[in-house]
Amino acid sequence: MPKFVELWIYLSATPLFGLTATLVVYALAQAAYARLDQAAWANPVLWSVVFIAGMLTATRVDYPTYFAGAQFIHFLLGPAVVALGWPLWQRRAELRQRWRVLLVAAVLGGAAASGSALALGWLVGLPHDVVLSLAPKSVTAPVAMGIADKIGGIPALAAVFAVVTGMVGALSAKVLFGWLGVGTQRAGWIAHGFALGTAAHGIGAARALQLDADAGAYAGLALGLQVLLAALLIPLVFRLV
Repeated sequence: MPKFVELWIYLSATPLFGLTATLVVYALAQAAYARLDQAAWANPVLWSVVFIAGMLTATRVDYPTYFAGAQFIHFLLGPAVVALGWPLWQRRAELRQRWRVLLVAAVLGGAAASGSALALGWLVGLPHDVVLSLAPKSVTAPVAMGIADKIGGIPALAAVFAVVTGMVGALSAKVLFGWLGVGTQRAGWIAHGFALGTAAHGIGAARALQLDADAGAYAGLALGLQVLLAALLIPLVFRLV
């Protein structure tokens, strides 16, 4: 037992710990997700976060130590997002035909996501800076942090709201679309994907890719449009009002 404790102390203090823990936990969560027929509640991102957070708390490993290894995976997030452009390139002809409708849908969807969050936060009496941090909740976390900083919100809190929004979207989308009667023909999958990318950014896009290729492609498009539109329009609107 003393040798095991010594080994654990050594591993937990090296970059190998964060990298290995993340890969092992996610691989196990993904295997369980596949065995459970991709049930929404078994989302591997959700359970990986829960398990790793619990493990770090139980072992008293601080986050900077963990991230020293996990940063190698974090670096791959950029290339992964860029890779979402390939499905769009394959569908470039139909995007040229639909760009006006898609742009209007992106603007309205982003306005609904941000406006509803602000209204709910104001109605329940949240502090002003917390309400402002809700405005970019449907934009991917790094951009949401920058927007919150520009409009007087709390960047760290904006990141939390963005991650929670993405997880809620990924967990509830399939059931919600079923209740709304959104079909699973090609047009239905396009609607699935665009709505998920608009409301639940990268985590929603990842879920859409698991459901259907067209859903994943349009989720990636919606994700990119929200990043551009929110970064430009939210600070402008707050400056004007």
